Amino acid sequence: MMASDRSYPPLPAPLPYPVTDNHTHIEPSQYFPAEPLALDQQVAQAEAAGVSRIVQCGCDLKSARWTVEVAINNRAVVGAIAIHPNDAARLAQSNGYQEAFAEIVELAQSNDRVRAIGETGLDYFRTGLKGRPAQMRAFRDHIALAKQLGLALQIHDRDAHDDVIETLLRDGAPERTVFHCFSGDRQMAALAAKQGWYCSFAGTVTFKSGEELRHAVSELPRELILVETDAPYLTPDPFRGRPNAPYMVPLTMAVLAERMGLSIEGACQQIQRNTSEVYGNW
Repeated sequence: MMASDRSYPPLPAPLPYPVTDNHTHIEPSQYFPAEPLALDQQVAQAEAAGVSRIVQCGCDLKSARWTVEVAINNRAVVGAIAIHPNDAARLAQSNGYQEAFAEIVELAQSNDRVRAIGETGLDYFRTGLKGRPAQMRAFRDHIALAKQLGLALQIHDRDAHDDVIETLLRDGAPERTVFHCFSGDRQMAALAAKQGWYCSFAGTVTFKSGEELRHAVSELPRELILVETDAPYLTPDPFRGRPNAPYMVPLTMAVLAERMGLSIEGACQQIQRNTSEVYGNW
């Protein structure tokens, strides 16, 4: 693959049993020069690959509104909505966070097609020390909202493992808490397992540099493992660097099945059960 290739990868062989991409961003993206796939293309190609359901994540106001609309009008899609931690820090500078969060609350209460609050958490990679108090405030607000509404919580955790875990333990994590795009090691996976927290794996688990993530999969009970794309990012190997989409889940599922000690069909069945436990059926 040439490094300059920004076209969408070819459709992989379909999975033998349907699974759900439990965290993706299917709104039109400006992050790749490739022509964005239209919504109906996203859904049709996902279904062709055996990805029967999609949890679309809207993590700013514009994408949260779009997410709710799409979830209402598309049988394959449900929504997760929140103010992303980096946006929370930015909005706090202009005193706009509280108004934005209030709209997230309203949207989350407006329709049962919203199944999760997220992605929320802490990001110490992109936001400096001055922005951390605003991120922490937003994280705690979203934890409380998920518990208030009885929804799952999708966590964004970048370079902030200790503070994320400490906050969840202090405030009390929602019953269904998911570490989206899990980035910890096997020790963190063991802690998550002890707490009953779900760990969702994206294309990073297929990377050559992802051996510690693969060990983390082996550390977890099968009942706590989920799969996602985090599209349009983190396209699985051997297509790393090209645009991602929900139809690419089968490449990640192959690695998860191996580390779970299951056939690909058995792993799909287990992960689909797990997904229904977290987000319900649709």
